[in-house]
Amino acid sequence: MTFNEGADLDTSQVTGGGGGVRGGAVIGGGAGGIILLILGLIFQNVTGGTGTNPFDTSQIQPGGDTTTTDFSQCKTGADANRDDTCRIIGTVNSVQAYWREALPADVQRQYQDAMTVIYSGTAQSACGVASNATGPFYCPSDQRVYIDASFFDELTSRFGADGGALAQEYVVAHEYGHHVENLLGILAKGQDGRTGPLSGGVRIELMADCMAGVWAKHASTTKDKDGTTLLKAITDADVKSALSAAAAVGDDHIQEASTGRVNQESWTHGSSESRQKWFMTGYNGGTVNQCDTFATDDL
Repeated sequence: MTFNEGADLDTSQVTGGGGGVRGGAVIGGGAGGIILLILGLIFQNVTGGTGTNPFDTSQIQPGGDTTTTDFSQCKTGADANRDDTCRIIGTVNSVQAYWREALPADVQRQYQDAMTVIYSGTAQSACGVASNATGPFYCPSDQRVYIDASFFDELTSRFGADGGALAQEYVVAHEYGHHVENLLGILAKGQDGRTGPLSGGVRIELMADCMAGVWAKHASTTKDKDGTTLLKAITDADVKSALSAAAAVGDDHIQEASTGRVNQESWTHGSSESRQKWFMTGYNGGTVNQCDTFATDDL
């Protein structure tokens, strides 16, 4: 989606610093854990073992914290339209503006803002070391989203998303879907120790996809602190872009591209078809009440 050029960006909602004391689980995002998932699949094929946990960052060692600290180039919507880092900031502004209004109205719960850590290289989170190997993720222990903006190049060049703005914005909105799940007390349901298409982890990821779709439906109504609308009206091309990203990060697509085989029992995020379906469920339904993936086995 395209930002209105005159809208103001609020950089106070992002930081370049890492989180607190380590502990807790990384919650994979729109593409969170993709690189580690691929490494796990390769390891499984080579050794014949059970592979690695694609969300276990405990063995990743810091390679030097190169977090982004200067966001002075990100002032307006025009900056968000030309620069990936500024687009992250603008999307964070819009997503949080939406949930501040929608969460109390839809489910009578207050929304609490969450910071996004934008970094290049590595950053310390309360869930472990963030790096481009983990992809974007939400850490419930410090209630922060972690994103390396260079990941968007991977999303397009390696995984096949179309490179449109909403493909990137979908990833950010998905991570904030996890934050909403955390506020609602739902996020822990994903930690059931299982994998596969009906596991709690997959349901949590598809629910976050649905919440990203809900935001996309209403994104053009969100405003900056001065009352200027942040985003222009969504187009069919925007929706297509988001769906390309959802398909790109489907477990089946990643497995097929990485190993030539699809193993549903190892899924942690859901198939490309399911991810697209739940994004559109949120987009067409327009409220968080449409996103209860635990109420159905038709995922």
